[in-house]
Amino acid sequence: MNRTWTLLLVITFAVFALVSCSAPESDNGYADTTPAEETNPDPTVVDAGHYKIEFENDRVRLVRISYGPGEESVMHYHPDSVAVFLTDSLVEMGLPDGSSEELAQQTGQHMFSPAGQHLPRNIGDSPMELMLVELKSGSATATAEMGPDPTVVDSDHYTLEFENESVRVIRIAYGPGEESVMHYHPDNVAVFLTDIHSEMGAADGSSEEMQSHAGQHGFAAADQHLPKNIGDEPFELVLVELK
Repeated sequence: MNRTWTLLLVITFAVFALVSCSAPESDNGYADTTPAEETNPDPTVVDAGHYKIEFENDRVRLVRISYGPGEESVMHYHPDSVAVFLTDSLVEMGLPDGSSEELAQQTGQHMFSPAGQHLPRNIGDSPMELMLVELKSGSATATAEMGPDPTVVDSDHYTLEFENESVRVIRIAYGPGEESVMHYHPDNVAVFLTDIHSEMGAADGSSEEMQSHAGQHGFAAADQHLPKNIGDEPFELVLVELK
């Protein structure tokens, strides 16, 4: 073999070795080319029968989740999220390590969950439904003036039930004819537990009448307002304030 062929073989082997060492490997020794959506499956894609997107912007994605008795999903992923239960729910959560845990929640309860994968199954005797507020990393709405905290200036109607570095979860309840004082909320998602007929007073003195039904939801940008229950029945909702 002459020197030219020998040199060519040496160079070829060196390049092959360099490429082999630099490629990321999976557990089986091959380069990992698995797409992100396969690594963390989106439930609205892999299980659209149980998971439906009802609203999305740069701060949140709102997913309505509903299961019949005995129905189950496939393993999928959620980012940090807050679940608000619209029915009593009894669920078995399968985890990626093969273990499982049982979760029981009553109508109107809520729960924060850090990002992760699971496989839910409705082990109750009734259909279950909940709204899931999936958190994103978008920027908060800029406001000129923040204003009073309703859990401080109107603790009769606003009860802080959970808080961490991402969210604050507030239970809001008004009797017929009751009203608040002017106060402030950052960007937020309301999940209505009852039908609601309210009047919203704005900081500029104007007002707007609003009606929502139990199970509905709404995203609101940061602002001040003064709510009044102008209906004949008490109303209740869970408010997820975004940080």
